[in-house]
Amino acid sequence: MRLVIERAALLKALNHVASVVERRNTIPILSNVLLQGADGELKLTATDLDIEVVETVKADVATNGGTTVLAHVFNDIVRKLPDGAQIEVSLGDDDGRMALASGPANFALQVLPPDDFPDMSAGEMSHSFTVPAADVKKLIEKSRFAISTEETRYYLNGIYLHAAESDGSEMLRAVATDGHRLAQIDVALPKGAKGMPGVIVPRKTVFEVSKMIEDTDTDIKVELSSSKIRFSVGDIVLTSKLIDGTFPDYQRVIPDGNDKVLAVANSEFAAAIDRVSTLSSDKGRAVKLKIGGGKVVLSVNNPDSGSATEELAANYKDDELEIGFNARYLLDISGQLESEQAKFLFADPGSPTMVRDDGEASALYVLMPMRV
Repeated sequence: MRLVIERAALLKALNHVASVVERRNTIPILSNVLLQGADGELKLTATDLDIEVVETVKADVATNGGTTVLAHVFNDIVRKLPDGAQIEVSLGDDDGRMALASGPANFALQVLPPDDFPDMSAGEMSHSFTVPAADVKKLIEKSRFAISTEETRYYLNGIYLHAAESDGSEMLRAVATDGHRLAQIDVALPKGAKGMPGVIVPRKTVFEVSKMIEDTDTDIKVELSSSKIRFSVGDIVLTSKLIDGTFPDYQRVIPDGNDKVLAVANSEFAAAIDRVSTLSSDKGRAVKLKIGGGKVVLSVNNPDSGSATEELAANYKDDELEIGFNARYLLDISGQLESEQAKFLFADPGSPTMVRDDGEASALYVLMPMRV
C-alpha cells in the first residue's frame, strides 16, 4: 500500500472513526484502525465489536493494499502535523511497519494484519428508509438526556425507536427513560419504516450518531434488523448492535388524567430552579414547588447548608398544590422546551407530572415527583 492524502481530510475521517475505539483493550486488534487504499480512495474502519464506523475519503493511491495501525496514535500524529500538509502513507514489506511521512517528519508505526480485523457489516437488514437529518437530530437531542446510566437495567441504556400512532397519524417515535423521567418525541414515519421492529439503540451509539450528523443537513439512510442498526450519511457508515432486551410498556407511566395546569415563563423558571438548588443536597437535589394564588414559590431546605426561596408569577387556577422534584431533572426538561412557557400538568403530589412544549407539540415529558 502506498498513498498520499491531504491532512485535513484524513484528520476529519480519523476523528469520526477513532472515537469508537476504547483507550484500553484486551484484544489488541480493537485498538487499531483498518486502512484500505484502492481506486483513488482510502477507507478507514474502526470497531469496539458493538459499533463499527467506516468512512471513505479521497486519496492519491499509487499501490492498493491495507493494514491496521493504532487508532489513537495515528490520530494524534496526524492532528499534530501542520495545516495543509500532504501525508504519504506506505507499507513496507521488510520490517512489517507502516511508514508515515510529511515534510521533514517521518514515523514508522507498528501494524497488525488486516485479516485479523473483525467485520460487523455482515447480515441482512429487514427495513431500510431515509430520514431527514433534522428529524434524526430532533429524535436524539430531545430524548437522550433521559437515557438511564444504571447498568443493571440495561434495557433502559438506550433510546427505544419504533413505529407508533399519534392522533391517527403514523409516527417514528423515540422514547428514553431512567425510571425518574421520560422523554417521548415523534416525527413523521418515513416510507419503508412501516412494520419495523421496535429497537433499543445503545447510549454510545446515540452519541456517536449525534456527532456524525451534527454538521450535515442531508438525508440519513437508516437500515435495521432485530439485532443491528446502520446509519449512512455521505461517506460515513455506522453499524451498531442493538440492546437485546425488552423496553418496558412506557405508555403505562404517561398520565392521561392530569388536569391541574401550571404555565410559567420557562427561562425565568429554569434560572430560579438553578439558583435555589445551589443549597440542595447533592444526594437528592430536591426542590419544593408551592403553587397557588397566581404564583409558584420554589424552596430548598438543607440542614447542612441553609435554605432558599424564590417566587415567580404563574398561571394556575386550581387548588393549591405542593410538590417536590429533583432540580437536575427539572432543568434537563426545561432545556428541551422550545416555547417561552413551560406547561406542567399535575394530578397530585405523589403522581407523575406531565410537561408539554407548546413550541413542539410532538414532544412530551414525564417527571416523577419526590418527597420533600
